Amino acid sequence: MYVQELEPVAGSLGLSALVAALPLVIVLVLLGGLRMKAHLAGLTGLLGAVLVACLAYGMPWDQAASSAVQGAVFGLFPIMWIVVNALWVYRMTVRTRHFDILRRSFGRLSDDPRIQALVVAFCFGALLEALAGFGAPVAISAVMLVALGFDPVRAAIVALVANTAPVAFGAMGTPVVTLAQVTGLPLDSVASVVGRQTPLLALVVPLVLVWLVDGRRGLRDTWVPAVVCGVAFAVAQFVASNYVSAQLADIAAAMAGAGALVAVPHARVPASEAVRTSVLTGVRSEELDEEDPRGEVLRAYAPYALIVVIFSVAQIPVIKDWLAGATRKTDWPFLDVAAPNGDPVGANVFTWPIVSTGGTLVLFAGVATAVVLGVHARVAVKEWAATVYELRFAILTVTSVLALAYVMNLSGQAATIGYFVAAAGAGLAFLSPVLGWFGVAVTGSDTSANALFGALQVTAARESGLSPDLLAAANSSGGVLGKMISPQNLTIACAAVGLAGKEGDLLRKVLPWSLVLLLVMCLIVVGQSTAVLGWMLP
Repeated sequence: MYVQELEPVAGSLGLSALVAALPLVIVLVLLGGLRMKAHLAGLTGLLGAVLVACLAYGMPWDQAASSAVQGAVFGLFPIMWIVVNALWVYRMTVRTRHFDILRRSFGRLSDDPRIQALVVAFCFGALLEALAGFGAPVAISAVMLVALGFDPVRAAIVALVANTAPVAFGAMGTPVVTLAQVTGLPLDSVASVVGRQTPLLALVVPLVLVWLVDGRRGLRDTWVPAVVCGVAFAVAQFVASNYVSAQLADIAAAMAGAGALVAVPHARVPASEAVRTSVLTGVRSEELDEEDPRGEVLRAYAPYALIVVIFSVAQIPVIKDWLAGATRKTDWPFLDVAAPNGDPVGANVFTWPIVSTGGTLVLFAGVATAVVLGVHARVAVKEWAATVYELRFAILTVTSVLALAYVMNLSGQAATIGYFVAAAGAGLAFLSPVLGWFGVAVTGSDTSANALFGALQVTAARESGLSPDLLAAANSSGGVLGKMISPQNLTIACAAVGLAGKEGDLLRKVLPWSLVLLLVMCLIVVGQSTAVLGWMLP
């Protein structure tokens, strides 16, 4: 049995924490300083974590390797299993051109560009984040806004800022699922706290978007639809994440936000010519004027309806228990780790939720989508394989980062850093979102930031007397605000609208919003750690 040690370097917690942080420093420097590709930085950091675990912490080589393999396996299933199947559903809608029908349907909801920004970037972007994540919402929303006549720079900025509130529950809840796994906290408790933080962002972001589109005039003219949209989104995200399913949180929020927006009379008032000519400085796509049969429009919406139905049915107690019956638990080979107090750690046993996991449910929805959209089985399989190929580097990045996180967690490195950071005391509540923000800004992924810093946050919380659920959730909620300034997302936005090489210009425009919203999140978490907002927590 390998027993974790908190102070293996010269019996000093400070020196041990410094050595334990080396793998994280390697990843962050390679990504942020040397601009190395994420998967290469992840693999290099993994090598560093294994060396620190074995040479400094005395972890046997076979156990360090086994830890890394378990992390990589978890990165593949259920994490990338969800992402691959979700993006596969989207690719089939593109293949059958039902995505174009959906885009035209959105374009006809309102001729006001400020309302269009809310529908496309905030609501539909949230739906894309729910299904795929990993840059897809920014790219697709930005392209759609350009097709509607938005200036490319403005379209990219709006798409980046909009991609905040839904990120923590993106890709069918992947970030919070990862957070729960690496921290050992129950998924329901983590998701419920995140669901009491990010909805507060949803109240603000729509107002920021109409300001970005049309300045003070936009805020004055369309604040009512923006507020209604934000409130509906926030309420739905809160209810779904706390009482239904973390995987459905963004889907429910996106649909509620869009439905409320369409229902508001202010949103259907035609925009003045002065507004349209001053805001829409680009060229409007002629494809938007094509008429689509009602049946085809319904089929375009069908994939998203199928996902909602399948996930909702899976939450029915009888069916949920039946699906859970397929879960398998097994002792993980070559792994026998005990915490510093001598108790075996949970990772010694690997849980394999074969059917009940979100990725398998999305796969069922994908099969149903292929039938509804008339996609031949051979074509559907080809699209699935193409999706895996498209995501090959993302798969390698996620598996390497999860492997790194598992080695750090199981060797005791994360615990050492956590105990050291706990010295910040009550200040941890303010710093926790900042750590998540920094992690996402560098890695471009809330999932990766949660894997890297989740266990550290929980250890620090327990040592400082704060709620582990609160600080773990703060890591994810703060992280969503780093998404808009991550080099990965900036590059995706620029490439989507034809602004290659202009990443620096975009960064300067979105960085102030990222920092302002981060400050808001830090104050929320501080309030929730005290009696001021402590009543908000479950």
